Amino acid sequence: EVQLVESGGGLVQPGGSLRLSCVASGFMFSGYDMSWVRRAPGKELEWVSSIEKNGRSTYYADSVKGRFTISRDDAKNTLYLGLSSLKTEDTAMYHCAKGGGAWTTSATADRGQGTQVTVSS
Repeated sequence: EVQLVESGGGLVQPGGSLRLSCVASGFMFSGYDMSWVRRAPGKELEWVSSIEKNGRSTYYADSVKGRFTISRDDAKNTLYLGLSSLKTEDTAMYHCAKGGGAWTTSATADRGQGTQVTVSS
C-alpha cells in the first residue's frame, strides 16, 4: 500500500521560508518521479513541482519558479520542498504525490493527506 506522509507546514509571515518533507513507503521510491501539489481555499488542486527519479531534472509551476526548490533523498525515501519568499497566495494544503507532472492532480493519483502552509502577517 502506498503511503505518503507530509510534515513541516505552519504559519509564516510573508517573505518567510519553510521546508516541507514527505516520507514515502509501500513502493520503490527511487524508481519514481515525485511531485508536490497544493490546494488553496476554494480552489482546485494545482500542480507545483516535480522531480525525476535520480533527481536529474526538476520542474516548477510559473507561480513558484525561483522561490521553491524540490529535492529528494532516496536513501531516506523522502521528498522535500523548500519554500522561500512566501506570499499570501501560497497559503494552501500541500500534498506530495507519486509520479510526475500535472496528472498528479487527478483523482487516481496517489497523494498524502497534506500539510498546511499559511502565509499571513
